[in-house]
Amino acid sequence: MEWGRPDGYLISDDRARIDVIRVHHWLSDESYWAAGVSLETVAKSVQNSITLGCYDQSGVQVGVTRVITDGATVGVVSDVFVETSSRGLGLGTFLVRSALEHPEAQGLRRILLATSDAHGLYRRFGFDALSNPERWMELRPTPSPLPPA
Repeated sequence: MEWGRPDGYLISDDRARIDVIRVHHWLSDESYWAAGVSLETVAKSVQNSITLGCYDQSGVQVGVTRVITDGATVGVVSDVFVETSSRGLGLGTFLVRSALEHPEAQGLRRILLATSDAHGLYRRFGFDALSNPERWMELRPTPSPLPPA
């Protein structure tokens, strides 16, 4: 599926078009949320998510986002990134809108995301703080084994 803008920017969900090396650089070296992530992890995440690439008029990838989902009940918007030289053009908004409009994201009961610096962007789409944060927990697995059953 593709979404286009009159100025020639295009978003595509074709995973084969994703420049995994470029996305790895952005996430590993330029993002605060995935600093140091391995190329292998980025490649696996691209293949196992709804992954959208944003491309300029010449076809060069300038942005990315993913929706992690089971396709039925829940989705997580992740890795929204626009390269520095392409910021300020509304491409982050274009990526988020396209992700939320993607057919596989339709009908989900809940869509989540985490951000420390783009609350304004996401609020435009209706995102807000968790309504019941006391219900949510987080597990950050470590190499140690799980407790016995």
